[in-house]
Amino acid sequence: MTAEGAATEGTEPQPPRPFQPPRLPQLSLSSPAAQPPQPPQPAPRAGSPVGGRWVSALSLANLGIWVGWFGPLQLLLARQAEHLTPDHKASTLALVTGVGAAVSMVANPVFGALSDRTTASAGRRIPWVVGGVTGGAAGLLVLAAAQSVATVIAGWCLVQLALNAAFAALTAAVPDQVPPRQRGLVGGWLGVSQVCGILAGTALATVAGGVVAGYLACAAFSVLAAVPYVLMRRDTPLRAADRPVFRWRTFLGGFWIDPRRHPDFGWAWLTRFLMNLSYSISTMYLLYYLTDAVRYGGDADNGVLILTALNAVTLLSTVVISGIRSDRSGRRKPYVMWSGLVISAATLLLAVWQTWTGAVVASLVLGLGFGVYTAVDFALLTDVLPTAEDRGRDLGVINIANALPQVLAPVIAAPVVTHAGGYTALYALAGALALAGSVLVRRIRSVS
Repeated sequence: MTAEGAATEGTEPQPPRPFQPPRLPQLSLSSPAAQPPQPPQPAPRAGSPVGGRWVSALSLANLGIWVGWFGPLQLLLARQAEHLTPDHKASTLALVTGVGAAVSMVANPVFGALSDRTTASAGRRIPWVVGGVTGGAAGLLVLAAAQSVATVIAGWCLVQLALNAAFAALTAAVPDQVPPRQRGLVGGWLGVSQVCGILAGTALATVAGGVVAGYLACAAFSVLAAVPYVLMRRDTPLRAADRPVFRWRTFLGGFWIDPRRHPDFGWAWLTRFLMNLSYSISTMYLLYYLTDAVRYGGDADNGVLILTALNAVTLLSTVVISGIRSDRSGRRKPYVMWSGLVISAATLLLAVWQTWTGAVVASLVLGLGFGVYTAVDFALLTDVLPTAEDRGRDLGVINIANALPQVLAPVIAAPVVTHAGGYTALYALAGALALAGSVLVRRIRSVS
């Protein structure tokens, strides 16, 4: 491949060209050997602006995936753990979610890489969306019928495996289809769908009328939410002749993206990891923070619900508008840096102002910062992907920076709370992590 063919995602986009349908492979009656071999062609760069219908369908499909994840995570798995092992419910829940998180970290980049190589007539991404939501629904049905911890683990691993396949394909569709000048907007709407998916999943699990009905409701919603996106059939096809020869060593080695060769990608991964670790630490122990540090007088569960709702309100108020403003200005780093500083300030408020009023203010501030960060950092990540041909794989590697903090947060937080200064030290650590993530964004050079 020439130097021009290996251009990174962060280069300036060309002026949009009139839409032309993808050329289908032509059939030939001559012998394949008579055809001169054609070199693999790079994946096309996004050029034509996307419309509101496609963005809405993408966001709805994303919402369905988050419903499939968070209906179980917020309520249903905890209820099952309590029913199956009432004396060890906390350890059972930790085991189930921990194994599932490990599956998620592996599944996302692997399925992203497989979608990069898919030559189906429907395109590279849509087949994995269809298979992913179908498999995720099957996993939820396994959970609905589970009568043992082993079955719960198997069902939840299937949910994580399958829904991560769909999620990897959906996120890769953004750099495939969306020109850089619209990625902040699309990232904002994906942030909205993520928050709404968490709330909708929790609501379905609550009002469905039991654990089994909750799983059935989440399964049905996840499948139906993907239908409009699939029916639009907007995807980037890959010709079989353009797919590189599969070799296990090359395939597995591709998941190591050398930060010395791609420093901007490396810094983007590190800063996202630090920000997500800060956020996971901040939210994971919120219930115990209210009971042990704030001494909340009411039901602590309701207190967490109130703080989560307030956080969602301010997040939704900034997530779309910040993406639009970033697109119009053509700048990413200032938004990411300042939103990180706001997140850091919110966690420090929890460290020093340990009252109910302080928790309310901190939740509102945290939502403001994380809304801006969610939209603009996603757009920044799509701008620094190393190659157009491996977008699914590279975004899957980025998603490890989302999943790994969920595994590490309890490992880090428990000894800090117990032996190293309590909640003041815990939230001071979260603030320091967010501050480091903000400052290190400056090391990214190819994005303004």
